[in-house]
Amino acid sequence: MNTDKILDYRLYIQREEEFVRADYFAEFRQYNRIKTGDVEAVRERFKIVRPHFLNGKDGRGTLSSDPVRNSIYHLVAAAAVISRICIDNGLDMNMSYTLSDIYINKADEAKTVEEVMELFATMQIDYATRMRDLKKADVVNFHVRRAIDYIYNNLNKPVTVTELAHIENLNPVYFSRLFVSETGKKIGDFITEAKIQTAKNMLCHSDNSILDISMSLGYSSQSAFSNAFKKTCGMTPKKFRDANNGKL
Repeated sequence: MNTDKILDYRLYIQREEEFVRADYFAEFRQYNRIKTGDVEAVRERFKIVRPHFLNGKDGRGTLSSDPVRNSIYHLVAAAAVISRICIDNGLDMNMSYTLSDIYINKADEAKTVEEVMELFATMQIDYATRMRDLKKADVVNFHVRRAIDYIYNNLNKPVTVTELAHIENLNPVYFSRLFVSETGKKIGDFITEAKIQTAKNMLCHSDNSILDISMSLGYSSQSAFSNAFKKTCGMTPKKFRDANNGKL
């Protein structure tokens, strides 16, 4: 099939309609969030782009004149990329491909664009969660694995070593040493890194004030959050937001 004439016509129509393709790098930043297991960032980013998906102004190409079928085709394309990226970063090949098959089959049954978009979001979060779990694969001790889950599920609270040790019914000193031996990091440093990574994504992809972000991450005050952020990132939250808005 000679595609030259069709291509020229499509490009002409796109110019006339001032069609702008979705940012290639923004797309792969989302893939990067998935492969690194940054579940909350994946979820928050999808909340931002979802309205654009629904109104057809997200810069995706038209793969079908039927809106539902068009959305399904885009989900299929994304599933192909995500499944392979995750395999390349350690996810079991059979698991990854089978997971993509499941979402594609579900999408094929969808009757509305909204249904497809919900599957799109669920698929991305599912893969990100599995990639995050891979990070814990080298952590053998079940006390530490449960503590890591607790930390990620309670980023809005000022979690302490004593609290974690109490939950696991262990001596705080012993548990601290166990955590370091399993993860290579002190508990306090691990918690701070998890909170700051979440803060970075919130600063880039939300309109929440710095005060709101600090409170949502369990800091006692905005200044306490700013100090922790600056110590980790080398700049204040405001400077980081100004320099990286929409980039992560």
